[in-house]
Amino acid sequence: MRIHPLSEGSFFVDQSKVFVPFDSSHQQAENRPKVSILVEVQPFVVITEKDIILLDTGLGYHNKEGILQIHANLMSLGINPSSVTKVFLSHLHKDHLGAISYLHPIHQERYISFPYAKYYVQKRNFDEVIENSKDPNVRIQVETLAGFSGVEWLTEDEGVIDELIHYQVTGAHSPFHQVAWIKENGETLFFGADVAPQLQQMKSRFVAKYDLEGKKAMEYRREWWERGRKEQWTFAFYHDLQHPTHVPSQEL
Repeated sequence: MRIHPLSEGSFFVDQSKVFVPFDSSHQQAENRPKVSILVEVQPFVVITEKDIILLDTGLGYHNKEGILQIHANLMSLGINPSSVTKVFLSHLHKDHLGAISYLHPIHQERYISFPYAKYYVQKRNFDEVIENSKDPNVRIQVETLAGFSGVEWLTEDEGVIDELIHYQVTGAHSPFHQVAWIKENGETLFFGADVAPQLQQMKSRFVAKYDLEGKKAMEYRREWWERGRKEQWTFAFYHDLQHPTHVPSQEL
């Protein structure tokens, strides 16, 4: 099993939830806007014996050549985007669902970004966004799922996909947020998405104000870190600037 981060860059995010690009070669993090945090946005591609799996889809930006950034990132690894077989969506927030589909820059038609993949989505999360979201860009992406035959709706609190991906609904960050373990040949990759977004948060008792249930998220992190340390999981951190993946030491 191989895992690669598909970084879309670093961003300042404040209470408005607008993602403002940060360039470390020209900017100082200390000069960031007030009441903002600095995060990386990086989906992951996982290559197993039978599958090419995407863990979330990023912001859905295009690069300077007009190519969808996540497509360009995959191609830089020698992966044809059409060869992706599974897309696991942890939750339907703008920085995780942005490349579910894309608007062609010339034809101005909308296309599913990974047309030969199965998209695995929590149905309750879909219903909640359709009912409550006022963000037009989020609604466009989520509504695209309704018309795509490749969606596999997940309806349970936990389960297994093709004896490979073990998922669990955690809530904590958002009502139907879910995490995943990919297990193959004795290896375990853990993707905690926004309940476990950065390495430092795993090592400290940190309650985030942006979480729906901050204390619950903190307890999940403590539990996962202990289990992962003992079982030597590889952690994939979606918002970590310096440590996209990490295997904790068994030492305390």
